[in-house]
Amino acid sequence: MGKPSIFRNSSEVVITSAYAPLSYNFVSLQVDLSGVAETKRATPSNLATMPTVSIGRDRLFAALGKTYTQEEFEELCFDFGIELDDVTTEKAIIRKEKHLDEEGTEDEEVIYKIEVPANRYDLLCLEGLAQALCVFNGLAEIPNYKLANIVSDSMLKMHVKPETSKIRPFIVCAVLRGVTFNEVRYNSFIDLQDRLHQNICRRRTLVAIGTHDLDTIQGPFTYEALPPQDINFVPLKQGKSFRADELMEFYKSDLKLKKFLHIIENSPVFPIIYDSNRTVLSLPPIINGAHSAITLKTKNVFIECTATDLTKAKIVLNTMVTMFSVYCERKFEVEPVEVVYSDGKSYVYPDLSLFNLEVPLSYITGSIGVSLEASQVCSLLNKMQLPAQKSISKEECSILVSVPPTRSDILHACDVMEDVAIAYGFNKIPKRKPASLKSVALNQISELIRLEIAMNGYTEVLTWILCSYKENFSMLNRKDDQLTASTIANPRSADFEMSRTSLMPGILKTVGHNKDHPKPIKIFEVGDVVVLDEAKDVGARNRRQLAALYCGANSGFELIHSLVDRIMEVVGTPFVPIGDSTGYYIRRSDEPEFLPGRQASIIYRGKHIGTFGIVHPEVLTNFDIPDPCSFMELNIESFL
Repeated sequence: MGKPSIFRNSSEVVITSAYAPLSYNFVSLQVDLSGVAETKRATPSNLATMPTVSIGRDRLFAALGKTYTQEEFEELCFDFGIELDDVTTEKAIIRKEKHLDEEGTEDEEVIYKIEVPANRYDLLCLEGLAQALCVFNGLAEIPNYKLANIVSDSMLKMHVKPETSKIRPFIVCAVLRGVTFNEVRYNSFIDLQDRLHQNICRRRTLVAIGTHDLDTIQGPFTYEALPPQDINFVPLKQGKSFRADELMEFYKSDLKLKKFLHIIENSPVFPIIYDSNRTVLSLPPIINGAHSAITLKTKNVFIECTATDLTKAKIVLNTMVTMFSVYCERKFEVEPVEVVYSDGKSYVYPDLSLFNLEVPLSYITGSIGVSLEASQVCSLLNKMQLPAQKSISKEECSILVSVPPTRSDILHACDVMEDVAIAYGFNKIPKRKPASLKSVALNQISELIRLEIAMNGYTEVLTWILCSYKENFSMLNRKDDQLTASTIANPRSADFEMSRTSLMPGILKTVGHNKDHPKPIKIFEVGDVVVLDEAKDVGARNRRQLAALYCGANSGFELIHSLVDRIMEVVGTPFVPIGDSTGYYIRRSDEPEFLPGRQASIIYRGKHIGTFGIVHPEVLTNFDIPDPCSFMELNIESFL
């Protein structure tokens, strides 16, 4: 076994052995759940970060109707598929944020920080978490959510103007009647909005939630889009009226709201919601109006969600109304609102109907690996708030699941199977060896080539599949033909603007960041590139490539050439005269990333599959590489 080598490539460290496959170095994963999620170091057993919800222990136990020790509650969380991540106090959290060392007092409220699945939006608040655990423990029935029986003429209406299509085209609404708030419930109501905004709403870009005291406004309502200079109102927590364009400037100094301004500030029109008296309800997704602000005395809550994604808007609205309809005078009842568009089409929201999903019993038991009767499966699903019953509509025994509006995460039979496994208990599932799987042909030949190149003294590296536009084109002396490269529409960083079309940028960056490594540097990579392909449903496809580089005092051209010959020998392809399609041959090429006259194309069975040669000095300068380099890259899929 060769001596391990370490190659540094900007923000990554890749550790490899000269004669062994790559060993992965896991790095931290960042999840767009600011204020809700905490980032953990990724390990092979923990590659996803889940939202963390902070809930007062005593309030949670009161809602559960039982007091637990910490060990008992940790066990309950594990059985339900969540995790008690930390036990702290509110003051301790504040002290940590302010970097204070003072010790807390014993009378501080204990806070449980609980990790929940990222797609379980119903668990982001005390009400939803307590309800789910009560049903799981058999202490409560699955709630039956329903719409208030209101005739169409009496139903509140939201009229949508056509101009809204220019900025935020969708809106969904609902009313909670007879709500009883106290300080704890009110804070939970506000916290759920914030957590949804940071999670499924993607920082209000996809959905923005507005909540209003219905008794202070008068329907019908209108959702419009107007020039900012035509909008004037008193925003929440302010004492004077602002024009919308003035408000954009005013909130640039606000730590909380300034991060949302970019969503609409450059638009010629701003979304705005009025009541029948032209009182402003909200300027989504920035701020609500002060006139309709909810308080502890609010009894009737009007909820509106404006969105660029209608599906997510429906999920958000359903989550808000189902979680807090428990405090309504008529428990679990929600008053609908009719949304009327300018083309005459109208829709009633929220949609609290059940989604029926039929899943074969054999699929559930086969996937879990446990023999269960249909009645047992139905009982387990009921514990997870999924009403289920045995289906007799087919010869094969199936489970008919009625998915409630709180469980938007149930999309496929595998989601049902997972909930059965959770309710049954992962620790109760017997261990078994999985059936051996045959490797895909492409992976088999990739491993063969990896091993062969490693035995030739090359060290394998792993680089990012995303790169900057500049690295993929101008730094390689290439021009974008607009027909090959797939670019990222809204990149978070200039380093990751597009999917690479070649392995060359990553290989050269690796050498550029390891200039002081003893020479020669001999590295290779087997990885995917992405190219546009209209024949694919996503418009692009992956292509498996091999790239190798020799960097030393001399060019190493003959070494790269010999490596190409060895690869062809390994895959069983003879060297043939030019024009013969039974094997491979090389011919002169003219690629801008290589030195003219010192490069060649690889022709395999009549098709061009790659190129090798001496890297152009200008390209080496672009990547800050002082030594000569020879490089080869070819398409592995051509050998299949």
